[in-house]
Amino acid sequence: MENTLVLGVVGSLVAGSLTAVGALPVLLGTTPSRGFRDLALGFAAGVMLAASFFSLIIPALDAAEIYYAGGPVPAALVCTAILLGMGALALLNEGLPHEHFQQGREGPEAASLRRVWLFVFAIAIHNLPEGLAVGVGFGANGLEGGMPLAIGIGLQNMPEGLAVAVALMGEGYSKWRSWSIAALTGLIEPIGGLFGASVVTVSQVLLPWGLAFAAGAMLYVISHEIIPETHRCGHQKKATFGLAMGLVIMLFLDVWLG
Repeated sequence: MENTLVLGVVGSLVAGSLTAVGALPVLLGTTPSRGFRDLALGFAAGVMLAASFFSLIIPALDAAEIYYAGGPVPAALVCTAILLGMGALALLNEGLPHEHFQQGREGPEAASLRRVWLFVFAIAIHNLPEGLAVGVGFGANGLEGGMPLAIGIGLQNMPEGLAVAVALMGEGYSKWRSWSIAALTGLIEPIGGLFGASVVTVSQVLLPWGLAFAAGAMLYVISHEIIPETHRCGHQKKATFGLAMGLVIMLFLDVWLG
């Protein structure tokens, strides 16, 4: 069990750390175009979409058939857990004070919070389910289950980190502060990784619930946050191309490494 928990934390930490790697161009004085950023975020959405189905939902269905009765029960269980994951993220999205780069402030009023921390809250909402997914993957099947997720989510964290840093620079923050905050948001993922690995190692009966819940949380982020952001400025074709590339690369990694 201890081994699994360590793998879940370390795997999600490495994946989260790639957020800082993705933000490095701002330290070099390079500001990518909006079109490139939308393409990169589309890639992130594709990775998360593939990971949700091939690395989480399908294994959840397989596990549910083992631990629960046959017939419609496994499918109903997984569907319920997906909706719970999406609902939990929706509640978190509404309950925490945060601000989107384009949409403006959402959630309760938080006048005392500095604007930069509102951004951090918004990215934390995104990163928690990603860490949860990595932790559940390692908790379920060790390296074989967690490695494809850690690599895939690490890859999609890079354009996310870049988008955060560029947006903060656009708000007047220095390049070092923008990079530091972007890097900090990635460190939220090990918290989700520890929780996800802990839940599925305590009881294997909870495994399909954990896998599908993590998938639902990621699907909410894709639909509610990433895709609308990539379509906001007229770069839908680039964003869709990025999504397609992210999806097939993550599918390839899952089959090759899994």
